[in-house]
Amino acid sequence: MGILEKISEIEKEISRTQKNKATEYHLGLLKAKLAKYRSQLLEPSKKSEKGEGFDVLKSGDARVALIGFPSVGKSTLLSTLTKTESEAASYEFTTLTCIPGVIDYNGANIQLLDLPGIIEGAAQGKGRGRQVIAVARTADLVLMMLDATKKDVHRELLEKELESVGIRLNKQKPNIYFKIKKGGGVSFNSTCPLTRIDEKLVQLILHEYKIFNAEVLFREDSTADELIDVICANRVYLPCLYVYNKIDQISIEEVDRIARQPNSVVVSCNMKLNLDYLLEVLWEFLSLIRVYTKKPGQPPDFSDGLILRKGVTVEHVCHSIHRTLAAQFKYALVWGTSTKYSPQRVGLSHIMADEYVIQIVKK
Repeated sequence: MGILEKISEIEKEISRTQKNKATEYHLGLLKAKLAKYRSQLLEPSKKSEKGEGFDVLKSGDARVALIGFPSVGKSTLLSTLTKTESEAASYEFTTLTCIPGVIDYNGANIQLLDLPGIIEGAAQGKGRGRQVIAVARTADLVLMMLDATKKDVHRELLEKELESVGIRLNKQKPNIYFKIKKGGGVSFNSTCPLTRIDEKLVQLILHEYKIFNAEVLFREDSTADELIDVICANRVYLPCLYVYNKIDQISIEEVDRIARQPNSVVVSCNMKLNLDYLLEVLWEFLSLIRVYTKKPGQPPDFSDGLILRKGVTVEHVCHSIHRTLAAQFKYALVWGTSTKYSPQRVGLSHIMADEYVIQIVKK
C-alpha cells in the first residue's frame, strides 16, 4: 500500500467519523498520521530525476508568488505589472515553468513569480503541482489569482491544496512551546484553560510521532491540528492576498460583495481596472518601508531610499548601509513622526517607520 493510498484511506476515515466527545482522541490520532504521511510525500525521492530547473534565484526586496488555477489571468497580470512578457493565450497551461518579473514600486524591486496553474490534487504531484508549491513556500507573500465569475469554489480548493503541504495562509504561528527531552516522560502545562485539547490527546499525538519524553506548554487555547503543526516544525506561515480577476464580466453588486471580503482585491487585467490599488495593498501586505539617508550639511537623498521591513531598528539600517557601520556608531539624528522633536538624537534600538530620514554620526 503506497503513501497516496494510505492518505486517501485516512481522509475517508476522517470524513466517515462523527465529531463528538467520544471520537476526539481517535480523530486526533488520524490527523497526526495524516500529517506524518503528507510530510513523507513532500520529502524529495532518493533517486533524483534530471529535469528542467524550476526554482528561480531570489532577488529584489521581496518575493511574491502568483498562484491560481489555469486560465485565470496570472500571465496577463505579470505582463501588465512588470516589463516581463509572459505568454498568455486562451487555452489552459500556457505557462509551463516559473517566469520571474520585477515590479518597480516606491523605489522597491518586488520579484513577482508567474507559476504554472495548479489543478486539484497538486499536493500529490499532479501537473507539476509539487514544484509549484515548493516555490510558493519560499515567497514572502502569496498572491492568489481567482476568477470572479467562478464564485469561491477555486479559492476553497486552492486553500485546501496549500494547507495539505504545510502552507498556512493569513494565520499566526501557534503559541505553543515544545521541546524534546532526553528523559522524564511528557510534561504537559498550559497558561490558559484548554477547551479543544487535553493531556491524553497530546500524549496520543506525541506517541504517534514516537516522542515519549517532551515538554509541552500551551500559551493559548489551541487545537490538535495546531499542535501537530508545531511538532512537524516544517510549516510556513504566509500572508495571502486574494485577487479576483475578470470583474468586467460580473454585476456591480457582485463586485461590491467580493471587494468587501477580507484580504481581497478586485481587478480586471484586460481593461486595466484597479491595478494601482492592487500595488498599494501589495506594499502594505509585504510590510515594506522606505528610509532615506542624509549627509551632514546636505539635503536628504530622496531619489534612492533604503527598502526595509516594518519594525526595523537603527541598527538594521546601519547593517544595510555597511556591515562595519554599527561598530563605529556614535548616535543618529532621525526626522520622522515617532520622534519628540525633529531631528531627535537616537540610539541603535530606535524603531524606524516609513519615509523617515536618518543621519548617522560615527565615533
